[in-house]
Amino acid sequence: MSLGELLAPLIARFVRRVVVLVHRRRAAVRDRTRHCNRVSDAEPGESALDWVVPPRTTALLAALLVAALFGATATVQAQLRRGGGGRGGFGFTARTASPKDFDGLFHFCRIIFRNSAQGDGNGWSVDWPRADINLSIRLSELTKLDVSKDATGEPNHLLIHLTDDALFNCPFVMMTEPGGAAFDDQEAAKLRLYLEKGGFLWADDFWGEYAWGWWVGQLRKALPAAEFPIFDVPLDHPLLHTQFEVKKIPQIPSIDFFFGTHQTSERGADSTTPHARAIADKKGRVIVLMTHNTDFGDAFEREGDDATYFLNFGPAGYAFGINAVLYALTH
Repeated sequence: MSLGELLAPLIARFVRRVVVLVHRRRAAVRDRTRHCNRVSDAEPGESALDWVVPPRTTALLAALLVAALFGATATVQAQLRRGGGGRGGFGFTARTASPKDFDGLFHFCRIIFRNSAQGDGNGWSVDWPRADINLSIRLSELTKLDVSKDATGEPNHLLIHLTDDALFNCPFVMMTEPGGAAFDDQEAAKLRLYLEKGGFLWADDFWGEYAWGWWVGQLRKALPAAEFPIFDVPLDHPLLHTQFEVKKIPQIPSIDFFFGTHQTSERGADSTTPHARAIADKKGRVIVLMTHNTDFGDAFEREGDDATYFLNFGPAGYAFGINAVLYALTH
């Protein structure tokens, strides 16, 4: 049996589940609107159907499904060559970037950092490398961004230390679970220089007030509070409207937490509200984006693991993530 024949029933089952879930959600809203004229949370001019499944979100969902169908064979083949994928880099070899890795195209660059026992995080490799790969693939399919790829067509994603000179070849870098990060003076100085020279850092997936406080303490070694105040990203900020219309900050739990608890707040009452916070430079350009009490990385990493998880968190996660990258590259 060929790989295509093996994948065909799995893809068909995935699509059927997504279609059923969409129809169920729309049917539930139609039933609800028979008994009331509005959804209390809808904005003026929105229908109830727009609120539950907004048209642009539905369009993104459709685009993601088409992209996933056409890319499934190549993705699975690549994962088989590597010995499989998985959270924390199972089957992948960690190698830091060198100057020869840069070809003038876009690379997803991830920061490698030390994890402190006094912090609250599971280290730099959470969601690596599938989040890096999948977001790169969707950027190449849903935007005009030229993404660097290897001979097999798979995105070239890179690992960077803050002290590496290669850092300055990355206009966009990401950290996951920064609530456990530990910066020394040299790393803090390099991070500040990188951001002042036009770089952009996205720190994602840390939950609760302790993790927030720890991260801010490390970040302040590079960006003192008096010079670089932290603010909540307003919903009318250009970052949220670069390509897709993001109307709220989604709370995205890890897939294991979601199916284990059917909840989204991983730390209960300590993480009920998701935040998108930022630091800007003197010209108002966002240089640090911090998504707290939410996990965009899992929306990318786990896009193909389960249709229910994908439908609930994939479109919103990718809309925000694509916007963030495009903002970083154009501001």
